Order: sequence, then C-alpha cells, then structure tokens
Amino acid sequence: MTQLWFESALLPDGWADRVKVTIDGERIAAVELGVAPAGAPRFGAAIPGLGNLHSHAFQRAMAGLGEVRGVGHDSFWTWREVMYRFARMIDPEAMEAIAAMAFVEMLESGFTRVGEFHYLHHQPDGMPYGQLAEMGARLAAAADVTGIGLTLLPVLYQQGGFGGAPAGEGQRRFVNDLDRYAALVEESRRAIAALPDGVVGVAPHSLRAVAPDALGEAVRLGGTGPIHIHVAEQQREVDDCLAWSGARPVAWLLDHAPVDERWCLVHATHMTDEETRRLAASGAVAGLCPVTEASLGDGIFPASDYVAVGGRYGIGSDSNVLIDAAQELAALEYSQRLKHRRRNLLAAGPGSTGRSLTDSARFGGAQALGLAPKRIEAGKPADLVALDLRHPSAAARGGDSLLDAWVFAGQRDLVAAVWRRGRQVVAGGRHVARDAVTRRYHEAVETLFDG
Repeated sequence: MTQLWFESALLPDGWADRVKVTIDGERIAAVELGVAPAGAPRFGAAIPGLGNLHSHAFQRAMAGLGEVRGVGHDSFWTWREVMYRFARMIDPEAMEAIAAMAFVEMLESGFTRVGEFHYLHHQPDGMPYGQLAEMGARLAAAADVTGIGLTLLPVLYQQGGFGGAPAGEGQRRFVNDLDRYAALVEESRRAIAALPDGVVGVAPHSLRAVAPDALGEAVRLGGTGPIHIHVAEQQREVDDCLAWSGARPVAWLLDHAPVDERWCLVHATHMTDEETRRLAASGAVAGLCPVTEASLGDGIFPASDYVAVGGRYGIGSDSNVLIDAAQELAALEYSQRLKHRRRNLLAAGPGSTGRSLTDSARFGGAQALGLAPKRIEAGKPADLVALDLRHPSAAARGGDSLLDAWVFAGQRDLVAAVWRRGRQVVAGGRHVARDAVTRRYHEAVETLFDG
C-alpha cells in the first residue's frame, strides 16, 4: 500500500480539500476527504492524467529542422519533404530512444497516455523488417521504460494521393497492402501484450493515402477498438478531394464510413458549418493538435462552433515540436480568440475556461484512446498528476482557478509529480529516468546526423 496526501484533489464530484489517496498496486484503493497527512507524503493539488491522442514520436528529433525558409513559399507540403528525408534516417534503435525522450516529456507535462499514430514501419528501402512490427515493438519498449500508457495505432498507407497515385520514394517505408497490414495489426497486438493496459487500434492514414475499399477493410480489422484518420488538415487536401470525388473530406468520410464513437478525426481543420454539425452528431472525437497546426500553418479548427453543437475533442502533440499538455489547451483557446476577437470561447457557459478545456480533453482523449477517462476514485487506475501550489502562478489559487493558472500561466513547470498505474514516474518536475533517457537520446540523434 502507498498513501499520498494532497492539499486538494479534483474528484468525480468536484474539488475536495485535504485528500488522502491509498494506492494498492496499480489502482486506487481508497480516497479519504478532510483528513490529516498522518505521515503520508504531502503534495499540492491532484488532477487525473490526460491523454495525448495524436503523436508521431520520431518527429521529436526533428523539432526545429523545418524552421529554415526555402526558395518561394514554405507550407505544410515543403515541411513534409523535410520530414520524409528525416524519416529515412530512423532505425529501430533510434526509434526507441527518440520515443522514450518524447514520452518522458509527455509525462512531465501531465499526459499519462499517448496515442501513437505509427506509420514508419519498414526499412529505408521499403522492405519489411524480419519482425513486421519491429518499429511498433520499439515504441512499446519506450512506453515500458518510461511508464506511459500506450495506444498503438498502426497506420495503413497505400498510395501517394487521391485516386490511386503511386507512393513516392519518401513514403515507401510507410506502405502496406491489405494482407500485410492485417498481419501488421496482429503483430502489433503481440508487441504490446506485456504492457499492463496497452491498446491497439487502426489508423487509415488519410483519404488521400487509402483507397475507399481498403478503408472499409481497415475498419473491419479494428473491431471495437479505436479508429483514427487524418482528415481535412490542409486546404489543398480539401481541393484535391473535391476534384477526386466531388465532396469535401469530412463530408465524404461521414457519407461513406461508419463514423461513430470509435473514431477520432485528426485535425478536421477545414469544415463547413454542415460538416461541423454532422461531425459533432456522429459522436466521434476531433483530434486537435493546436501547436502543430500553428507550426505547420494548417489553419484554425472551428472549435467554438463545434463545441456549441456538442462536439467532443481531445488534444495531441502530433509533430512533437513542443510537448506541453497545458500549452496545447491554451493554444486551442487562443486560436479561437484570434479568430473571433472575443475571450473565453471554449468555457462551458459561465465559469472556468481552464476547467472546461481540461475536462473536454480528458474525456475526449480517453474515448479516442480506447479506455475509460481517468478519475480519482476507488477502483480506478492510479494515474495522477500533482500540481505545485508553490509555483508563483499558483499563489492564492485553488479549485478551478488553479486549472486556469496551469493552462494559461504555469504550463508544464507547474507539474510537480505524476503517477502512472501507481508508479511514480515524475518527481520534482522531472521524470525519474530523464537522465538516462536523455543520454541515450543524444547518442542516437548524434549517430543519425553523423551518418
């Protein structure tokens, strides 16, 4: 048994003071309110962990490499060429080391689970590894050493563009036919079998990269698990989809696929009012990555309109150019302020914007990642985040105002400690394995660039 005492905690019924949490193994055994520490270690304010619903872990090592202007206009599409060149360099050892670094930073910022949208499957020449899910197994190893929860989303990538355009050289590490993809999904399930709560879903990459008949087969392979897809991230993608099918991407998907609560539509940046209403009504989650979407110049998701009609959303770190759960939430709200020239647009009625953002991200992220949302109550997994009440931005703050401080004024340096399934993985704001993981990361990245 482990006992932890918090000055306050966000429980299912709201905030409570002087809370003692007893952990038995991986789960919460008891929650006591209004009690003294009685020798238990003391912490600030406890909140449930958040889910990071969309990550490409290997891109952590290319953060900053796309910030050099080329000839003419730079865009998502020029950045993608930089990413393709970088992806050709990644071997299994580098994948594991880079993913571990990214996962450490996620945990330090308050994410306790990640959805890894994983498409870097094969060797640089496109030939499979001896173990088809070798790269997925390396992601599982990184999750194991860091302690983060993993929802592995092996990606189906078949073609280079709408209408069956052949994949290019930069995409050959991603490509599978349906038979090999089915085998990859099965091997991925075996690769994460040792993780205590590992989940495998399916991820048809996008409408431009997957043929319509294959989309249906990928959904079948996913069973009852999560289904993630990139959609309508860029205006050019919308234009190309219209030229190919006569329909916009989100509308085409809603018309031709059984989109429901299992689905996460990643980005969905460019939608009409009708698409926005239909996506909200489907019960699917919009996977929003505001920092990456700003970095890549994608555009602004219609979040205030979407939330107004009951839409569900979660957040992801995507390209991992900057890993910070609170900053993703702040960027989401700030994007709406810039667009509409008003404030507190994503608050659920009168009240705290920080609370609305964190609640929406926690519930939407959990749905998209295939598990129940985290709660601080008996019987639930002990996935806890402790916020530091000694931080300057937390002075005289409590309850929902503390969440406002975390999201808009404190961000990742307000996270003092994190527990994942009862195991303390962050102490004093640092992951317990940060030094070893950082050394391995530096060695791996320096080897890549020396080569």
